[in-house]
Amino acid sequence: MLRPMAISALVVDSLSNSPIVILKEIDGERTLPIWIGQLEATAIASILQGIKFPRPMTHDLFKNIIDLINAKIKKVEICDLKDSILYALIYINHNGKEISLDARPTDALALALRVNAPIFVVEEVIQKAKQVVLKRNREHKSTEKKN
Repeated sequence: MLRPMAISALVVDSLSNSPIVILKEIDGERTLPIWIGQLEATAIASILQGIKFPRPMTHDLFKNIIDLINAKIKKVEICDLKDSILYALIYINHNGKEISLDARPTDALALALRVNAPIFVVEEVIQKAKQVVLKRNREHKSTEKKN
């Protein structure tokens, strides 16, 4: 089952100093934290904050190509979590055909923001991610007790 989600925040992990994009269910309270790199955070933050760059960034270029060929990004979907790695698909309509492209979740999210495409997460991914976050929190607490 696909769950509609939206970007609710872009924060920094106080332990690793890594950016985290937080997805939140549109019709619920569950969240999905995704640890991302600094460049990806910039690509997402620039749209969230309305920042314009003098030259197109990679995601802007991809959007421009999609527009140029009269295609449309219909949705992005975070579809799997394996070995702590999230997987995503970008669904594109072009000439009456639906095409799905394998993508990193951060790239899919950055594009979704640029074209106002809906974001979906597979229910099983939310459940698996919750277990990964709980494990990470337990490991952090264990490390704190040793110090």
